[in-house]
Amino acid sequence: MSKKVTVALDAMSGDHGLSETLPAALVSLTELPHLTLLLVGNEQMIRDQLGEQLAKWGERLTIINASQVVEMDETPSKVLRSKKDSSMRVAINLVKQGSAGACVSSGNTGALMATAKFVLHTIPGIDRPAIISPLPSHKGHTHVLDLGANIDSSAEQLYQFALMGSELVRAIEGIDNPTVGLLNVGEEEMKGNQQVKEAFQLLSDSPLNFIGYVEGDDICMGDVDVVVTDGFVGNISLKAMEGITRLIVSSLKQCFSSNLLSKLSAVVAMPVLKAFKQLFDVRKYNGASLIGLRGIVIKSHGSSDQIAIANAIKVAAVEIENDVPNRISSRVEEILAARGRV
Repeated sequence: MSKKVTVALDAMSGDHGLSETLPAALVSLTELPHLTLLLVGNEQMIRDQLGEQLAKWGERLTIINASQVVEMDETPSKVLRSKKDSSMRVAINLVKQGSAGACVSSGNTGALMATAKFVLHTIPGIDRPAIISPLPSHKGHTHVLDLGANIDSSAEQLYQFALMGSELVRAIEGIDNPTVGLLNVGEEEMKGNQQVKEAFQLLSDSPLNFIGYVEGDDICMGDVDVVVTDGFVGNISLKAMEGITRLIVSSLKQCFSSNLLSKLSAVVAMPVLKAFKQLFDVRKYNGASLIGLRGIVIKSHGSSDQIAIANAIKVAAVEIENDVPNRISSRVEEILAARGRV
């Protein structure tokens, strides 16, 4: 039986706020019997929208009041300075205090990263946190980092991303020795910029299961478990994949609705089309980890609906169950100590 876990949900942030976070909370409580949720936000608004549901869940559903909301266009510096009682900040504080095992937020990415780093701090030996998430691939999924936290990364930081990504996959996927690839413009050793070349040497000398350079198509079609890159390239890769998915879905709709024969064909192909849509449903992959912090913070997409947010909550629960920050910290300390860096 799964151990009990407590997640602080930033109920106010994101494009849709309470209209999606509250249904997601109720779905998560139903699907995860070991879950307790702390709903962080305007207490009166949450009570009004939950109605009788609040009493139904008893101690498994608690409201924590927060008087402010972080807007999607606010700068991280302004949020740190003037939004100390925001639902985002209070949810992260609950992790710091030990009242929650993880925070889930659909809010402003920059503000979430800055606040989480300020409140929780980074794991010893880690310079910067990174954003990691599974992306769909022919074998199920591939974990990719960094997806946008660090626009420019040094070779040492890419090395640290690889350590963290490998340990996270080992913890939550049960893979003893995950394969790690370094994203590059080609597989040949002479290719790439200086940071990538230096990171290649560091990873080649590491105890990780490093398989060398991988290219963009390996994210979806390769056999690699973890793909490492800087946040600039990683975020562009993520958005490109999301755009291609939407293009394929819209093109299929257009083709199947172009004439009577194609419409009849769509009826016959409906089971295949539904399976295809399910396979590429980006909501299934919602919930990116802000990895490298002394606590679990999960970033949900700003436009997430209740299905996507419920998946992010599930990711948080899995990471709590597997004690991901402590496992990463122990692994990083072990490897960096062997290098004489800590």
